[in-house]
Amino acid sequence: MDVLTDNFSLYGKGFLGTVELTVYSSALALALGFVMASFRVAPVGSLRVLGTVWVTVLRNTPLTLLFFAVLLGLPRFGLVLPFQLFAVLALGCYTSAFICEVLRSGINTVPTGQGEAARSLGMTFGQTLSEVVLPQAFRSVIPPVGSTLIALAKNSAIAGAFSVTELLGTYRTLNELGYSIIWTFIWIAVGYLIITLTISALFNVMEKRWGVAR
Repeated sequence: MDVLTDNFSLYGKGFLGTVELTVYSSALALALGFVMASFRVAPVGSLRVLGTVWVTVLRNTPLTLLFFAVLLGLPRFGLVLPFQLFAVLALGCYTSAFICEVLRSGINTVPTGQGEAARSLGMTFGQTLSEVVLPQAFRSVIPPVGSTLIALAKNSAIAGAFSVTELLGTYRTLNELGYSIIWTFIWIAVGYLIITLTISALFNVMEKRWGVAR
């Protein structure tokens, strides 16, 4: 217990850093994922191409490489931001590709007659998607969205290698101070477990309330 009690503030700072990365990146991933899923099912060909390229490139790019591209590449074009914001951009954009495909799979579960009925009533594509299709699709994709955000929380550990305060990065300081590396990582694992179980519990509640009964 000494490694935790003696360094509680260090662990707490890293834990809060990971929570902040997870929350902000999740919000960005959900927003971008929604937009790209809309593009992928849009009647406009150029939007479908943009959505497909976004998903294909990001899903097939290693996250570490994306971190290098964002944190080291964007400043060369004059975009200078705190490292935490760069990390949020990398995590959010990367995860948005997976959120997009999850939402698109949910959209495909909605009977085509729903969309046709909406269009026959004079609703636009945007109205049909937001008011008819997506509310039904969301109910069927609550569990996979939750799993994707849990993966995002664990992927945030990469940010520590780029001078971003997060939970895994605390091991370097504790190792230099001579604490047991085993207990250091045990308490780090406990921190990630708390975060992931919290996300899981939240989505379990959402699934019970809004999920599709199977």
